[in-house]
Amino acid sequence: MSYATARDGTAIYYKDWGPKSAQPIMFHHGWPLSSDDWDTQMLFFLKNGYRVVAHDRRGHGRSDQVSDGHTMDHYAIDALAVAEHLDLRDVVHIGHSTGGGEVARYVAKHGQRQGRVAKAVLISSVPPLMLRTASNPAGTPLAVFDGFRAALAANRAQFYVDVASGPFYGFNRPGAQLSRGVVENWWRQGMSGSAKAQYECIKAFSETDQTEDLKSMAIPTLVLHGEDDQVVPIDAAGRLSVQYVRNGTLKTYPGFSHGMTTVHADVINPDLLAFLRS
Repeated sequence: MSYATARDGTAIYYKDWGPKSAQPIMFHHGWPLSSDDWDTQMLFFLKNGYRVVAHDRRGHGRSDQVSDGHTMDHYAIDALAVAEHLDLRDVVHIGHSTGGGEVARYVAKHGQRQGRVAKAVLISSVPPLMLRTASNPAGTPLAVFDGFRAALAANRAQFYVDVASGPFYGFNRPGAQLSRGVVENWWRQGMSGSAKAQYECIKAFSETDQTEDLKSMAIPTLVLHGEDDQVVPIDAAGRLSVQYVRNGTLKTYPGFSHGMTTVHADVINPDLLAFLRS
């Protein structure tokens, strides 16, 4: 397997498929998943002539299950370690959910400064801030995230079944047809990672204010968000984040869930390709 070494010595697993001379796309996964969550997109863009790269966040998937560093800053630095290890340039960075926060922090702090990033896509992403505060009344109450932590600590396996078979893909909506394969693949990815890393990642994705990251993003940025996202509500994320980026475009999808990259890949993938080619 292929690994890059982060600044603190953590081994970060990555996939690197396609011609090295092609424009690279780097994918950043959501909580509590792994780079496997991007397989459909990676195969699609590989077929369309791109070089595709995806990594497992520290403590997730096949990367080292280290005790420390489960913050947005570390996630961005780890992504930089992969980009530098592979010497990726002119990269399109695509992030889903927590991965969108990772993209925003990476672009703002590292990618633009090094001239490595060309475009960014934030899909169902957590910026600018998920947590409800006095200045962010549309956010989610802290009690909800405390409930996530309590459920993970009590019975992570059952919690992950409940999330995947319920709000993540909208399978809890009337008339929705549950896909057992999708649920089991989500559960498999989640259970392959570290419980401690995933527990601490909840704080990282919910309490990190990334308003300044978004304001620093000067590259073309596409924001995609489902209008029935029960995990990261669109009014507190997608519609708000696009107001901060300097060169942003928002596209929303009526009825689409948080996990729309999986259950609606047939719609999302062509929209991503059109943005890359624009």
